[in-house]
Amino acid sequence: MPRAGLKTGFLLTFEGIEGSGKTTQLRVLARRLRALGYQVVETREPGGAPISEQIRTILLDLSTRGMDLRCELLLYLASRAQHLAETIRPGLEKGAVVLCDRFADATMAYQGYGRRLGPRTIARLNRFATAGLVPDLAIILDIPVTLGLARKRRMGGLDRLDRENEAFHQTVRHGYLRIARQNPRRVRVVDGTQPKDVVVRAIAGIVERRLRARKGGLTRVERHAV
Repeated sequence: MPRAGLKTGFLLTFEGIEGSGKTTQLRVLARRLRALGYQVVETREPGGAPISEQIRTILLDLSTRGMDLRCELLLYLASRAQHLAETIRPGLEKGAVVLCDRFADATMAYQGYGRRLGPRTIARLNRFATAGLVPDLAIILDIPVTLGLARKRRMGGLDRLDRENEAFHQTVRHGYLRIARQNPRRVRVVDGTQPKDVVVRAIAGIVERRLRARKGGLTRVERHAV
């Protein structure tokens, strides 16, 4: 349903545990959608705007491992509020497809379930931080925790959340799957253990069907023959 005051952009979020491949898949999809003529905005959370990126640094820095759980939650929400104001809403108002690497579902999975702060509390605070904005579609890339953490270790540069114990990441994964069960229309789960090209095709199929079902409103970019 179109949101009051906005054109009819499309907010698509990529979710999943550490090492699930969501960032890679977001970039591949962005290239594909641009080739199809869509205006695309790529962004991420925490971050996506100058102030939000500063908050990201605080949240993920290893020196902040003693951060209180409520402080962590409120910093994520503050980052999101600024990100929404500076990046996401302007993109939607232009009729763009906004691709965001994590959004409110991540806070539900990590802080609501992983930190056990409670889904009701998180849902209420998420609504406040986003002014009620809900993604049109969320893609959860699901992989086993052991595989995700092994991928992250191979990549190096583990941040504060990457270094949480396996039990925490298992709880986050189960939280994501619970979110998907509760929101079958808005949230789709894709098996991230499949070969990369298979995952690419699965995501493209889901997204392109949803975009075709949108009756106008998305900004298309004219492509001129060379």
